[in-house]
Amino acid sequence: MAEQLYDQEVHTGPAAQDEEGYQRGLGSRQIQMIAIGGAIGTGLFLGAGTAISKSGPSLILSYAVAGVVIFAIMRALGELLTYRPVSGSFAEYAREFLGPFAGYVTGWTYWLFWVVTGMAETTAAAVYVKFWAPGIPQWISALTFLVVLYAANLISVKLFGEIEFWFSMVKVTAIIGMILIGVGVLTLGFSDAGDTASVTHLWADGGFFPKGIGATVMTLQIVMFAYLGVELVGVTAGESEDPQKTLPRAINTLPWRIALFYIGALVVILSLVPWTEFQPGVSPFVAAFGKIGIPAAAGIINFVVLTAALSSCNSGMYSTGRMLRDLALRGQAPKGLTTLNSRRTPAAAITLSCALMGLGVLLNAFVPARAFEYITSVATVCGLWTWAMILVSQIRYRRAWTSGRLPAPTFKAPGGVWSSWAALAFLAVVVVLIALDEDNRISLYVFPCWAVVLVIGYQVLKRRRPEAVDGAARDQLHAGSGS
Repeated sequence: MAEQLYDQEVHTGPAAQDEEGYQRGLGSRQIQMIAIGGAIGTGLFLGAGTAISKSGPSLILSYAVAGVVIFAIMRALGELLTYRPVSGSFAEYAREFLGPFAGYVTGWTYWLFWVVTGMAETTAAAVYVKFWAPGIPQWISALTFLVVLYAANLISVKLFGEIEFWFSMVKVTAIIGMILIGVGVLTLGFSDAGDTASVTHLWADGGFFPKGIGATVMTLQIVMFAYLGVELVGVTAGESEDPQKTLPRAINTLPWRIALFYIGALVVILSLVPWTEFQPGVSPFVAAFGKIGIPAAAGIINFVVLTAALSSCNSGMYSTGRMLRDLALRGQAPKGLTTLNSRRTPAAAITLSCALMGLGVLLNAFVPARAFEYITSVATVCGLWTWAMILVSQIRYRRAWTSGRLPAPTFKAPGGVWSSWAALAFLAVVVVLIALDEDNRISLYVFPCWAVVLVIGYQVLKRRRPEAVDGAARDQLHAGSGS
């Protein structure tokens, strides 16, 4: 009880800026676009091709069902963010409501999630480059993008937000444009695809479930990967100008974002081209608009999806730097990672994270055909853990404020704890599906190994720095705000 009240006193209010050392330089429009852009990336633009080939038009239903669950997770996160808006986000909430070990595991797992996601995004970007230059080795493109994005992340948070705003604007404008062109083809019949495009493709080519309901259910793991990144808005809490207003607003726009960017885009694409013509590893956006026959359309779309991948990777570098520094501030990572550069960005933490993302370059060099598949399966499990910790923390927080021990949030989740329990059950089903899928089962082998590493690290931490596991390390917040 006393520890929770201390946490609340230390981390709420305007003083949080000084304690963590960041500048609150992210405005409302930047937060909105970061929230949108973080969820539009490789999973939708590249992963959807594999999912379509496995389930057909019923993939639309998978995205809709998973979207409802994602909204429940984000509203649970919204409760916690309005209670305590800090950059440590889910790791901080797990630490407070579930104990130091849970915070330690969640922080490091979310860091790993964005490291491997960064690998996936650079992998996807390298795949897109092959559209123009098939002779360039995939690993060279991946390395080039990694170095450029690393340099971009050593800027001020305000400039980062502005760059990410325009990255996201490109993606959003492009998807809306693609939908409008597709609707035009369907209604007016222009272009090379006009004669065959029809909404009947959604059910005429073997039915809405051409490979059975079981195949549709099995795509849920791919779909959940596509949604990874929506929680990124929580990490921006410590650098938002007005988190009590901007964060709820960003979360409340999630339903229309899912309806437009995921469901709407897939309905149009699958109406333009029969699902049987999509191939794994090929972006359905590039394939569909290449068939329309608009001059340079495929090249333009390929550029857009390349931008999407780089944008998501850029956001990942931002997130890993903040999460790793949060761990260091609490004595659960090397102390040197607490330092900020003259522009108030965690340069040391970003540098280490980016260096480890370079392992993705090795995957592209030695197993380019399977690199994306391996990386996404590991990232999905890490993301599922993070979402589960958000839900469990929200359930524990609800118990605390309904009993009068903590203040009520200003942004309450609809459905209360029941929607969180339902979302947890759904995540458990996804884990089972991963175990049943031979191609993605590798993540369930990797995660126990990661758990062993974390447990060993925690035991060493308890012996060398006991203050890091009993809550005393929070005092380092003040000392860590300097460079």
